[in-house]
Amino acid sequence: MTTKIFRITDISKASSEIEEAARIIKRGGTVAIPTETVYGLGANGLDENAVRKVFEAKGRPQDNPLILHVADDDWIERYCEDVPKEAYELTKRFWPGPLTIILKRRSLVPDITTAGLPTVGMRCPDHPITNALIRAADVPIAAPSANISGRPSPTSFAHVLKDMDGKIDAIIDGGDCAVGLESTIIDLTVKPPRLLRPGGVTLEQLRDVLGEVKVDETINSLMGNDEKPKAPGMKYRHYAPKAPVTVVCGSPEKSAQYIQKQDLGNKGVLCFDEFAHMFDEKRTLSFGSSTDLKAQAERLFDALRAFDDMDVSEVFAQCPVEEGLGIAIANRLKKAAGFRIVDLGRD
Repeated sequence: MTTKIFRITDISKASSEIEEAARIIKRGGTVAIPTETVYGLGANGLDENAVRKVFEAKGRPQDNPLILHVADDDWIERYCEDVPKEAYELTKRFWPGPLTIILKRRSLVPDITTAGLPTVGMRCPDHPITNALIRAADVPIAAPSANISGRPSPTSFAHVLKDMDGKIDAIIDGGDCAVGLESTIIDLTVKPPRLLRPGGVTLEQLRDVLGEVKVDETINSLMGNDEKPKAPGMKYRHYAPKAPVTVVCGSPEKSAQYIQKQDLGNKGVLCFDEFAHMFDEKRTLSFGSSTDLKAQAERLFDALRAFDDMDVSEVFAQCPVEEGLGIAIANRLKKAAGFRIVDLGRD
């Protein structure tokens, strides 16, 4: 398969490219799309055959549900029923943006999209190109991250091209992603609402709107093999480079000192900027200051992918403080490590 490339730098001058990409979606094709979180691998979420192509291109397990991307919250009741008022309270504040809401699905959403669940995740991305594409196609776009399943998520066109060239119909180059982590997922089909995946909308922000919000235990631990995930990112090892990862939790000073004491040899180090001088620069990548969670989120997946080109046998990674956006960054690191963690405490 030859993958067509659409390079869009000015949305006001890209109507023909958007229309062509929309035609690919409408005829059952696959298009990698930019969003503010990560690049997604998009297909018509109502077309079973199209969705199947997404699973095949990624090598994605069939029990891992997809998210439907829509143009705005007016689309919710097209595909969901028994929608609680809390859903619109959230969309009013956070859409378009990095928030996915789990709701009860209507029957027109096929089982393959939801992995057979009676629920579906809904999101309105904050990216002008993808919003224009959704409106032009006039269908919800099912879109997991546009990477080989289990690998670090793609935050740039180059990442998508490396993983998906020749496997999908088209890729839209819309520049680098602003957030760098997949969307927050909140389940509104249970009471109290449950956070299934942390992301760009923080737990604190959700509680400000909803009051009590429970945190699913899979955010900090592995899901059992016989359990069925209700949302993406819950069950399988994700976000991982080829080399095994060990996450070191604790104060930045403690975690840096712990890593420095290891027999690093040809091992890689992912650290905060201010500690990079402590390690071999040839195998060390920094991903922001220990106090700059936004930079850490933006640079995390790019750094994890870069270790694949460094021929390292293992990666030691410093873990950020687990509050605000730090919960999401820590979650991605721990998933990448398969929850292989050294916890030094914060005292």
